[in-house]
Amino acid sequence: MTRRAIGRAELVRLAAMLVLVVAAPTVGDIGSCGEAPADLDAAAFFREKASVDCARCKECVFSTAACARACDPTQPTQSFPEGCYPIVHDGEVCLRALEAASCDTYASFVADQGSTISTECNFCPPEAKP
Repeated sequence: MTRRAIGRAELVRLAAMLVLVVAAPTVGDIGSCGEAPADLDAAAFFREKASVDCARCKECVFSTAACARACDPTQPTQSFPEGCYPIVHDGEVCLRALEAASCDTYASFVADQGSTISTECNFCPPEAKP
């Protein structure tokens, strides 16, 4: 049995591969800058959501009860259901989805009867509770 000597070029390639593998970001670090997820502030989120809802209702010329509530600054502050703890990223995704929705889609979110909720905004669906 003969032994083969490892050449300098092979060592350099092996070292480069090890650096790439060892220096790679860990799962969860990409895009988070190493920060822990922060809980979504309910008061701030619902205030911003009402602002988006009101603007979209005016833009799409809707006159539903949900639109009237969204545009009424005297409405009481909402909170998340018990046991529901969305994070800031969840709120950002929800608001972007609402802003990007077409008027036809938005009509279903603010309908007086049979309204729906955007999947991006359904943080704690009742069926997901244990």
